[in-house]
Amino acid sequence: MAKKKVSSFVFHKELIQQMLTLSTSAFGLAAALAWNETIQQTVKEFIEPRLPGSGILSRFIYAILVTLLGVIITFQLSRLAAKWGLKK
Repeated sequence: MAKKKVSSFVFHKELIQQMLTLSTSAFGLAAALAWNETIQQTVKEFIEPRLPGSGILSRFIYAILVTLLGVIITFQLSRLAAKWGLKK
C-alpha cells in the first residue's frame, strides 16, 4: 500500500511538472509572437523611413534585435536558475 502511494505521488509530481512546462512554453510562445509584432512594427516605423529601399537591412536589424533579446533573457534566466540551484 505504501509503495502505491509513493508511486501515485511520483506520478502526480511528474504530471504537475509536465503541465508547468507545457503552460510555460505556451505563454512563452504567446509572448514571443507579441514581441515579434512589436519589433517588426518598430523597425518599419523607425528604421525603414530613415533608410529608404533597405528591405534586407531592415530584416537584418530585426533579426539582430530578436537574437539579442533572446540571448539576454536566456542568460538572465540561466543565472537565476543557477542561483536557486535549479540547474540539473
